[in-house]
Amino acid sequence: MPTTWNRSPEEFHKIYLANTDAFYRIGNAGLAKELDEFMTKCALSLWSRAGSINERHVEMANQIYSRSQPQPKWLLWSLTSSACAEDAFLPPVFFWNMAESDARRGTETSRTFIRMLTNILLYLAAVDDDVTYGEAEFITECTDRLTAICDTTGVRKSRDGLNPLDYVTSGEPSFQEKHKPQVQTSGGEKPQEGVKAEEEKKPDFDELMQQLEDLVGLEEVKKDIKNLMNLVKVRKLREQNDLPVPPMSLHMVFMGNPGTGKTTVARLVSGLYAAIGVLSKGQLVEVDRSGLVAGYVGQTALKTQEVIKSALGGVLFIDEAYALSSGGENDFGRESIETILKAMEDHRDDLIVIVAGYTGPMTTFISSNPGLESRFNKYFYFPDYNGEQLMAIFRIQCLKNGYTLTEEAEKAAVAMFTELYEERGDNFGNGRDVRNCFEDMIVRQSNRVAAMEAPTREDLMAVLPADLQEPDEDEAAEKAAVEAPAEAAEAEKAEEAPAKEKPAKGKGKEE
Repeated sequence: MPTTWNRSPEEFHKIYLANTDAFYRIGNAGLAKELDEFMTKCALSLWSRAGSINERHVEMANQIYSRSQPQPKWLLWSLTSSACAEDAFLPPVFFWNMAESDARRGTETSRTFIRMLTNILLYLAAVDDDVTYGEAEFITECTDRLTAICDTTGVRKSRDGLNPLDYVTSGEPSFQEKHKPQVQTSGGEKPQEGVKAEEEKKPDFDELMQQLEDLVGLEEVKKDIKNLMNLVKVRKLREQNDLPVPPMSLHMVFMGNPGTGKTTVARLVSGLYAAIGVLSKGQLVEVDRSGLVAGYVGQTALKTQEVIKSALGGVLFIDEAYALSSGGENDFGRESIETILKAMEDHRDDLIVIVAGYTGPMTTFISSNPGLESRFNKYFYFPDYNGEQLMAIFRIQCLKNGYTLTEEAEKAAVAMFTELYEERGDNFGNGRDVRNCFEDMIVRQSNRVAAMEAPTREDLMAVLPADLQEPDEDEAAEKAAVEAPAEAAEAEKAEEAPAKEKPAKGKGKEE
């Protein structure tokens, strides 16, 4: 994709420092040497995808160094030979360590590293005024593989699914080739070259519809989704019977507060569309403004195109989509919107876009662009969960994770969620608030059980009213007042015992 690069090597160095310094503030500045070497290897692999190395690349390679690190002195011949020696993308060892540390501590250092790497590679890809498809593909490969490591370590798996050795350059097939699904022909032999293998088994329509039906609340949403699926199935049947089918947009707008199930429903919709043959794959790619918009002209379109590419065959779910149009006429978000609109037209047979967010801002967003209004004509409203529905979600969480509410705890939880709904404010989080309550309950229950001498299996599962909420100040003061006399009596006994022994010791001295 053509773009414009008017920056000097020194200006790129400032950009490099800004990105790396931001990473070092939350990461480890001691990684500077390793990080610079890794960034240089990525740059060489990136430029090799463009076909050749030129003097412009040499200038930029000599600007890849962090503060306190020596400036490299590449020459054209040395850079060219080094680029030829670069092979497939190899995640560095320090990144694995970061991902493991994030999994233990609940931090996001490794994901910040991915964003930093992506930003720098986008700049490096544009140095010769032309970002090739091969370069864009390389950037996607880098981010996908690093993100896969984060996802794997983040759920504390043992890397059975992702092995660091899979990334080591050797004569073995590449990581993607090794994990590509294989399809057998009817005779059992491998498919012939050029025969496209199915990437995965299509989801079962009835199973997905049952999952939709099992969701708490959302009755109108369920009804509308069922109607839409029936409409689409009939359209497919008419096509198969050579009957005319009028044009129809399948893109959607999901409106509602956070935590009302919009992402969950979008994931089910993507599977349902794949099950009836509207989409070829049925994956859901979730993104927001930060995943679509870059900081300079031309880069936003590239970044958005890469996201769209990953969503082809499935659903692109854009959360808080109104943020794309909230920055004024010169904001790069508008460039992203135009890129998405074009993709919706170019890939209308294999891409569904769902935009989501608060009701008011989403209405303004859709009306801000005629192209949006013409392509989005299906609106789904996700209401807040009431107290009874919040309680139902909480019960499901308890059941799924092996916790049992006592009768008293059940009553206390019902009262808690009824109050949570009735006193909700602008920051009401619906299902997210339930999840937070559940996680807080686990902490309090764990503290209580840990104090037991020999807790039974039932003790480990039981949830008491005290586990649901922190005691208020009055209750805490009352408890302290009850416990204080007992504690004072124990202290007095402890002091009396040695006091009685003192005369005996004194008497012994006199004797």
